[in-house]
Amino acid sequence: MDREAIVRYVTDTFPGVDISTLSEGPGAGETFFIYDPEHDLEPRHQMPFATIVTHDYPGWDTASHLDRPGVYRLNIGVGRLAFRDLFGASSGGRDEISHYDYTALDVLLPHPVYAAQWWVSVLNPSEATFRAVQPLLAGAYEAAARRHAARRATPDS
Repeated sequence: MDREAIVRYVTDTFPGVDISTLSEGPGAGETFFIYDPEHDLEPRHQMPFATIVTHDYPGWDTASHLDRPGVYRLNIGVGRLAFRDLFGASSGGRDEISHYDYTALDVLLPHPVYAAQWWVSVLNPSEATFRAVQPLLAGAYEAAARRHAARRATPDS
């Protein structure tokens, strides 16, 4: 499955999502999926519910070895309960996730950097694996929509 197919799926499935792909700078090629149905969120509120990253960030995020040709990582913010259901870990802390091979393709894993925030990742998901993570994307989207509605109900936030 390629990155463009994932972007099409999100576009076709989830209304109100802004899809931003950086075209230059250190994050060139990175794609962010942000729930913003009015297209007016202030930058401080533009928290993605999923991302696609295409390269390593030396000194910070290198565990996936995204510098390999054609390798990308789909990341999804699944929340604490889904994370615990998937991995049995309570916090996603380093000691709970250190045994994973973050270079493995087509395997759902705790995110190598953001597991403690209950994010998961998969490198180059196959169509079957992508179908398996679609409910995770839906849950992340729904959580983003709920946060958005709560923020709109409290305009001073």
